[in-house]
Amino acid sequence: MKSATEYLWFQTRTKREYINITQQVQDLVTRSGIAEGMVLVSAMHITAGVYVNDAEDGLIQDIDEWLETLAPFKKEYRHHRTGETNGDAHLKSLLVHHEVIVPVTNGTLDFGPWQQIYYAEFDGRRRKRVIVKVLGE
Repeated sequence: MKSATEYLWFQTRTKREYINITQQVQDLVTRSGIAEGMVLVSAMHITAGVYVNDAEDGLIQDIDEWLETLAPFKKEYRHHRTGETNGDAHLKSLLVHHEVIVPVTNGTLDFGPWQQIYYAEFDGRRRKRVIVKVLGE
């Protein structure tokens, strides 16, 4: 069993942003030399997430609007009593979740049609990271 670990760093320009990280993850899989196994991709922050879905721009906007409908920014969050103003970002992260596991077959991310890996930032404009762990043989 071999493994490889790398961190991807992000500093988004906006509070909410969705970044396709598929190629960066594939590059780590390739460098690891693993042919068969899996890769774990996990946001290291409680106001961000990682998901797998289509890379179509309209769908990304739909996802953003859906999350904003389910967990809108509002002043009334109890979390804001701590001096923070990102209660909605915590809730959005729960909806998207913080990690995905993708199979690796013949050294390649083994996706269904259209699937891509996205980093979802909900409280941006500061430096954050994602851990990528490749495990296999």
